[in-house]
Amino acid sequence: MRAVVQRVSRAQVEVDGRIAGAIGPGLVALVGIHRADTDKDLGWMVDKMLNLRIFDDEQGIMNCALAEVGGQLLVVSQFTLHGDCRKGRRPSWNEAAPPELARPLYERFLDLCRERSAAVQAGVFQAEMELTLTNSGPVTILLDSHKTF
Repeated sequence: MRAVVQRVSRAQVEVDGRIAGAIGPGLVALVGIHRADTDKDLGWMVDKMLNLRIFDDEQGIMNCALAEVGGQLLVVSQFTLHGDCRKGRRPSWNEAAPPELARPLYERFLDLCRERSAAVQAGVFQAEMELTLTNSGPVTILLDSHKTF
């Protein structure tokens, strides 16, 4: 499982011109399910993401996690995170889980996030979405449960 996690002051995701999810200060997580992902990958990602100490403490040092600052979370599915561009100019999507495998894992991921954080919003799986966000910092973190980077 891969995620691009961004610290934001606000964000929203729209589907067909309607807001599907919106948050104030917190994190936006673009998540891509790998074809070999299991519940272990989901648990690792939720734990890592929600405990990232990337919010400022009273001294202005990045030392606080999402819950410590009362932040919100917006999760957006994005299979393109598994695009392989090493060969040619058209990305290969072979490593991304097909929708019939990815959907239940994505929904389980959302459930795990909601069990640990009350303020979770989400995009719509497999929909064309427009994501608007204001990256705070900017702070952007790349995570991979298979630890390929």
